[in-house]
Amino acid sequence: MNIGEAAKASGVSAKMIRYYEDIGLVPPAARASSGYRVYSDNDVHRLNFVRRARDLGFSVKEIGDLLSLWSDRSRHSADVKRIASAHIADLRQKIDELRRMSDSLQTLVDCCAGDDRPDCPILAELEQAGRP
Repeated sequence: MNIGEAAKASGVSAKMIRYYEDIGLVPPAARASSGYRVYSDNDVHRLNFVRRARDLGFSVKEIGDLLSLWSDRSRHSADVKRIASAHIADLRQKIDELRRMSDSLQTLVDCCAGDDRPDCPILAELEQAGRP
């Protein structure tokens, strides 16, 4: 199948497929005599794996590590679990940071009259944040 068909079958855009090939996340596709990329069902299966891992927020490096483990039949599931557990910890840290940001911004919004006056505690806080 061509890159458009592989993109449709995998849910990964053609641009991202080319990018993943460029960075070595997926092997370069075979080429037809015309020079066009040709993808197999196995290639699409690998692209599906990558898409699903991206959907779960894994980094490109983590996906590379997971792909290596996926293709290694002598792997230890503990290695996969370690990567996933570390990713969960990162996600929870980001969630906490986002929650703190949201809470801070909500406090500022609550303090803002939101009327026709020029005084705005939101802008005042943003201005102060950069000062020593």
